[in-house]
Amino acid sequence: MEHKEATPAEKTALLQRYPIPGIFVNLGIVASVALLAKALSTPILYTEKMIFWKNTYTVWTGVLDLWSLKERALAAVLFFFSIVFPFSKLFLLLVIWNFRLPQDKRNKLLHWLGISGKWSMLDVFVVAVLIVLVKMGSLAKVEPRAGIYYFCAAILCSMLLTMGVDHLARRPHRP
Repeated sequence: MEHKEATPAEKTALLQRYPIPGIFVNLGIVASVALLAKALSTPILYTEKMIFWKNTYTVWTGVLDLWSLKERALAAVLFFFSIVFPFSKLFLLLVIWNFRLPQDKRNKLLHWLGISGKWSMLDVFVVAVLIVLVKMGSLAKVEPRAGIYYFCAAILCSMLLTMGVDHLARRPHRP
């Protein structure tokens, strides 16, 4: 088996190549994680049917309610796209930025993050559709709450970080 000599770009992590943006990338990842955690624990919707029934929903309680209503597929989709997927994406971005990786592996991971970014707003879209559908009914009132804004901010921050890291990773390395 032939041993391929690592290029200078592969001998360093992106953080080492770009120390000043590196501080902001790592702070951005921490901010995204914090915003996402806040979004998942803060109510995203307030519902009121007639005058007697009122409820607020967080993403987590929405997943649990769907599961208890035997809507397992919807609960799984919401759980995956709202909880697992965003944290996994941020973890992968942290790895790409802070650890030494062969350039081809880094490019593959960045390509995957680019594709996955297109799915990042799926659950925000679902909540928006839900609000519109319920507002059409005359007996129910649905209002967005702070959690949906935290979630949008977390996803936006994550997407901007991914674009910035991708841009820096594809720059030619100058020792």
